[in-house]
Amino acid sequence: MFLQSRWIYLILTLLIGVMLAVWLVPLEQAAVEFHLQGFPDAHVMHQRIRPWVLAFLSFMPFLAVAFYCSLPTFEKYLAREFFVIFCICLGSLYGLWFIGDLGDNIGDFDGAPHLLASVLQFYALRLPSILILLLPYTLLLSLLYGLGKFSKTNEIVAMIQSGYSLLRVTRPVIFAGIWCSVFLLGLNYQWAPHSEGKRDELVARAKGLPIHEAQNVLYRDPYSQRLWLVGVFPENSQAGAKLLHVEVTTLHEDNTLKNRLNAARASWNPSSREWLFEEPLITHFTKGESPRFERGQASITRTWAETPAQIVKPGLKVEHLGIPDLSSWLQSPLAEQAMSNRASYLTHWHYRWALPFSCLVTVILAAPLSIYFTRKGGGSGVFVAILLSVLMIFFSSITLSLGEAEILHPALAAWSTNIGFSLLGLWLYQRRMSGLPLRLFFQRLRSIS
Repeated sequence: MFLQSRWIYLILTLLIGVMLAVWLVPLEQAAVEFHLQGFPDAHVMHQRIRPWVLAFLSFMPFLAVAFYCSLPTFEKYLAREFFVIFCICLGSLYGLWFIGDLGDNIGDFDGAPHLLASVLQFYALRLPSILILLLPYTLLLSLLYGLGKFSKTNEIVAMIQSGYSLLRVTRPVIFAGIWCSVFLLGLNYQWAPHSEGKRDELVARAKGLPIHEAQNVLYRDPYSQRLWLVGVFPENSQAGAKLLHVEVTTLHEDNTLKNRLNAARASWNPSSREWLFEEPLITHFTKGESPRFERGQASITRTWAETPAQIVKPGLKVEHLGIPDLSSWLQSPLAEQAMSNRASYLTHWHYRWALPFSCLVTVILAAPLSIYFTRKGGGSGVFVAILLSVLMIFFSSITLSLGEAEILHPALAAWSTNIGFSLLGLWLYQRRMSGLPLRLFFQRLRSIS
């Protein structure tokens, strides 16, 4: 029995982690190398960390099982019960979310040749962003139900009377908050924002329509005097797919017009690193003279340093960029251009790190409010926990907007909600460990007023 309950699960999760790492890490390494070819100004260190983050995520189930095996009997019992409740809550929330989201999006798949396969692929590839959304709510519901159940049956009282502190009783759920935060941090590093940004692409792929990465993108090369305007970026433009409706304006050093190249299509050769412009029309500008037009060749080539991946960068939404892409953008000269919104990118860079820790903050807030020792029940604690969680979401969205508008410092905008509600949760823990119900605090406030 000892072997079955401990070593078998440890070995099984370790083997699963090894298989996932062997499968996923080489794929991610290839994706990183392909990305670096198109982005010469990419943040190389953050890009090369991506496979290591994926490898760590593969072994996180093993770390959870190892922690469980290190717990004493009472805490193992609480951890098992909480895990079952957590899985039920996660499945229920995902089912409700899936039904609502499918009702909103099913019309987008009209005309797809393989409807079921397309829908399954659509939601499977969006799973990282879905988990970012659902896990904090799952922890909240699991804590309210699980710890409330243990309180109602006096199991927590029995553990405390046997010498356990409240902090030790809640150690399994605190670990769950830390585990979920670290897991979501790994997903939010690259794959969660990236998968949400692929939503329209997945719908177009299912219906067999052309896939556009971005449209009507304006890019000014910081190393030359060229200004690009691209109507449509197709999929795989980095591998040679043709950009549509391309206009490249070259300026003099005083920002006056030098010439303009209009082409119906343009493609980039990754091996020769040359641009091919089809059906070109070149307009030459001379001060004090009328523009002079040049047409006649079916195509022309230019050896320019810009790559499609660099040009499309301003057309990508900041909400869909991971930490490596945000870091690359912030260190590039693009961030210093007048038309850039550096505060928005920097705020979202900090927010990528801060958002996953809402799981841990939720645990710190809800755990002391879900435990009660009296016969009156924990209805008031449940209400306060839900109210505080709603307020946390509200303040997080407000501070994020203030950071993007440069009213708050980006780091403060991203982290202030977590810090503030963490301090509130620690205060609630201190009151619960001291045996002071929250209602006494409100009664004192009422008497003062």
